[in-house]
Amino acid sequence: MEKAREVLVIGGNRYFGKRLIARLLAAGDRVTVLNRGSSPPPPGTVHLVADRDDEKSLTDALGSRVFDVVVDQVCYTPRQADVARRIFTGRTRRYVMTSTVEVYEYEDAPALVREGAVDARTVHVDLDLPWTEPEFLTAHYGEGKRQAEAVLAADPAFPYTAVRVAHVLGGDDDFTGRLDHYAERIRGGTPISVPTDNRPATYIHVEEIADFLFWAAGEDFTGPVNAASHGLLTTQELCDAVAAHVPDGKAVFQAVEVGEVSPFSFRRSYGMDNSRAARLGFPFGRTRQWLPRAVAETLGKGD
Repeated sequence: MEKAREVLVIGGNRYFGKRLIARLLAAGDRVTVLNRGSSPPPPGTVHLVADRDDEKSLTDALGSRVFDVVVDQVCYTPRQADVARRIFTGRTRRYVMTSTVEVYEYEDAPALVREGAVDARTVHVDLDLPWTEPEFLTAHYGEGKRQAEAVLAADPAFPYTAVRVAHVLGGDDDFTGRLDHYAERIRGGTPISVPTDNRPATYIHVEEIADFLFWAAGEDFTGPVNAASHGLLTTQELCDAVAAHVPDGKAVFQAVEVGEVSPFSFRRSYGMDNSRAARLGFPFGRTRQWLPRAVAETLGKGD
């Protein structure tokens, strides 16, 4: 009988994070959840409270604990990655960072983008930028993740992988309000603002990304890996799926040259090539097959 793994999950108590924890527990893993204490973790886990931005707080909370796997759901900045790399070097055999498709914000490729388009080993890191200021971090989300990956990649011996997650859909606990944004406008006949040149993107279902992170925790590959279902979606296709849950609903679009646009409408391509993960053995689903279910889960059958 295999020994149960010791797994640490940093942050991520909601949405796909809680689904990941459920999968780990179901597999018999011993799961420790570390967060700031703002929300309790699921039953069956060990709870540690620490400020992950404070190295001493993090070190004190961890004590002498070691882990087979660390899944870091809330590493947003190079400072956080710098602290994590120091603390977890020699303390874990595998460190999985949840990254994002937004790391490709400067790579507007005509085709699906592969991991090599952003080589973290060549990304400039600036620890002195105001990473602790919420407005700055929000405005530089993709750059924060890029630089966080770069910090981890700088040590060839550090056993990390960065899961670059596509835009996530589905679940009745989707807290982002992005599909609700479309439903409200379709219901009220309000124009939906989109870029003049509106580009498609890849997506992943909330259950599929939880499956992916669980799978990645048990593998031994390193470096970045894209996590996206097969197939691009346009804003029109997404809105058509939403309109199916709104009586007599029909999306009306308003193209804008500059200014704020609706979520899931993009001036540049955010399509990711998922062939590396597929070659490594993960079986992705197809976006168009799970999209109706995802919309129904989030909006409810009555919408």
